[in-house]
Amino acid sequence: MNRHERMNALLELLGERGRVEVEEAASRLEVSAATMRRDMDALADQQLLTRTRGGAVLSSVAYDLPIRYKQAHHAAEKEAVAQAAAKLVERGDVVGLSGGTTTTEIARVLATRPEFAEAGPQPHLTIVTNSLNIANELAVRPQIKIVLTGGVAHSRSFELVGPFSELVLQQISVDIAFIGANGMEPVMGATVHDEAEARINRLMAERARRAVVVADSSKIGARCFARVGGADVFDTLITDSGVRDSVRREFGERGLRVVAARPAADD
Repeated sequence: MNRHERMNALLELLGERGRVEVEEAASRLEVSAATMRRDMDALADQQLLTRTRGGAVLSSVAYDLPIRYKQAHHAAEKEAVAQAAAKLVERGDVVGLSGGTTTTEIARVLATRPEFAEAGPQPHLTIVTNSLNIANELAVRPQIKIVLTGGVAHSRSFELVGPFSELVLQQISVDIAFIGANGMEPVMGATVHDEAEARINRLMAERARRAVVVADSSKIGARCFARVGGADVFDTLITDSGVRDSVRREFGERGLRVVAARPAADD
């Protein structure tokens, strides 16, 4: 486990428990206490946790892990989901992308598709997003037009929310929207941690001719605070092959088509 993965695991552990001691964390992550103290100090410097005597507690503002610490989590599954999602996009489409690690991976796949990278007088693809990091990554791609919604930035998710975001989304039409979720289950549908993000995600989905939830199988069965929507908003769920057949059937019974993409490591 490298340092990035170790810090991610430490933040996940803190997210579950709220507080952890140095010795306990060192044992769980199979490193020395000295290494764990250095990791805790580094994360404290970034205000992602608060150091205590003998350990650490989750920062009072850190209800969700920053996106840069979630990129490596379930990476193969997210890539499989992204590849399956990108196959639904055609040249000339207007594509909506919410914030999140899975939608970021979709953006990267689209950016490297040869048909979208060809030189020409007009962009071959339009991306509408409320995600600062997605816009930042794609801004250097001249053949992809980027529309950033504007709004108030969330420091943990890098998503823009609020009335300014809503104003932009209400004025546009999207061919297909890919919406990430922190939780996805048959009854509640897609859910996220924050009600403002849920509102923007739902509005982006409603502005699309076709709306798709993208969530790796670790999110399936989880339920978070704020509901985005189920089959009332989305027609498809793209996840990975880790989802159980019984759960797939339950989603289908509620009106959602399920695509279970197989990670490359499974081939």
